[in-house]
Amino acid sequence: MLTITEPAREIPVVHQTEVLVVGSGPGGLAAALAAARAGAEVTLLDRFGCFGGNITVVGVEGFAWYRHEQTVEAGGIGWEFEERAKAMGAAVPESQSLSYELDSEGFKLVADRLVEEAGIHPMLHRQFVAPIMEGNAIRGVIVESKAGREAVLAKRVIDATGDADVAHRAGAPTRKTPLEETQAASVMFHVAGVDKQRFMDGVKADPQTYANWSTGEWEVETDGKEDDMYSPFLAKPFAQAIRDGVIPAHLNTIGGTWGAVHDSGEMTYMNLVHLAGCDGVDPDSLTKFEIEGRKQAMLAIEALRRYTPGCEGVRLRNFGMSIGIRDSRKIDAVYNMTEADVRHQGRFEDTIGIYPEFIDGYGILILPTTGRYMQIPYRSMLPKGIDNLLATGRAIGGDKVSHAAVRNMACCAVAGQGAGVAAALSLKSNRGLAEVDLTAVQTELTRQGVRIH
Repeated sequence: MLTITEPAREIPVVHQTEVLVVGSGPGGLAAALAAARAGAEVTLLDRFGCFGGNITVVGVEGFAWYRHEQTVEAGGIGWEFEERAKAMGAAVPESQSLSYELDSEGFKLVADRLVEEAGIHPMLHRQFVAPIMEGNAIRGVIVESKAGREAVLAKRVIDATGDADVAHRAGAPTRKTPLEETQAASVMFHVAGVDKQRFMDGVKADPQTYANWSTGEWEVETDGKEDDMYSPFLAKPFAQAIRDGVIPAHLNTIGGTWGAVHDSGEMTYMNLVHLAGCDGVDPDSLTKFEIEGRKQAMLAIEALRRYTPGCEGVRLRNFGMSIGIRDSRKIDAVYNMTEADVRHQGRFEDTIGIYPEFIDGYGILILPTTGRYMQIPYRSMLPKGIDNLLATGRAIGGDKVSHAAVRNMACCAVAGQGAGVAAALSLKSNRGLAEVDLTAVQTELTRQGVRIH
């Protein structure tokens, strides 16, 4: 490979903080809020112009679509996301659960308000470039923006990039699922021009269940109880479109769920495009599949227009700002969660929160309808070999099936809140992150409204 040598240069230190959170998705936003509420000086950094990550940037509005009558919730900041969105008019009842669908645009304002109230220092429009290291200890990060390269120093850093970018570049061991096994990426979109009454009449006339997910290219494993449960699933229009030549035959992965239909004719959170083989840490792959995803979304809209009652006048309203990645790089943690942990109610002395028995990925769908739940261990956020660093969100350590549980946004919020509290209390006690007093962490999390047992 041809290379160039970049000349050495001095980089200005533009900011210093106690806790720096890199990435502001559900995990990073929760981490920043939790650390600030635990008394730390906190800075929240993101490459985009808004907070919220998967919610606001990608457009995944179904934050807790797993919730049913018997679901045991973690509480804490994830629950607060829904409650604040409802109070600010940025949420509507979700179509398949007892949760609320977050409005991806309105949640930008919710996140702004939460960050301001907590006294967090916001640093948007800055791309993480490299860690600042002293031996095995991280001391901050270098960012790139329209202002050029800048340095931000911190006593504790939380990697909430989703892809373990900070941990990986700091030299921590990481893992990637083989590309041929990686969960598909999605380009989310929203549409307008739906006749709500006619569309809902059609849904009621031909109700779909989770058993219908096992169609076409997918075989979905459930534990049986999900099979007869209602799901806002769309597959038949796209199968008909393939038979009629409207959609090419090889695009038999178009299909999935819709979120909410509004009286205005908008139908939001269209999760219909599934792109296998996308490498979430390769910009060329992301470019290819971002463009391909938009093409497939327009084919899906044409199929809805032709074959779905109430959608004859449907049109694109908007795409998410970025492709959605379910699966990429994870840390090799001090403890890596296992399939057994998420299937069989794992319990841990270092629990920092609970999460309902919800597994969604790698051909498995299990919904928490019987009161079962697991605990999230603090050690799964501790990267090996690097001091002053935690990794949270979907990059926490674990195997494939555990990832199908912990990658979900509400679980990312649970992990993030635990990471934020641990970072703040490690500073207060002058202890390293690996030696933090977990009893004190659990006490503070309980004070913040988290169920840990």
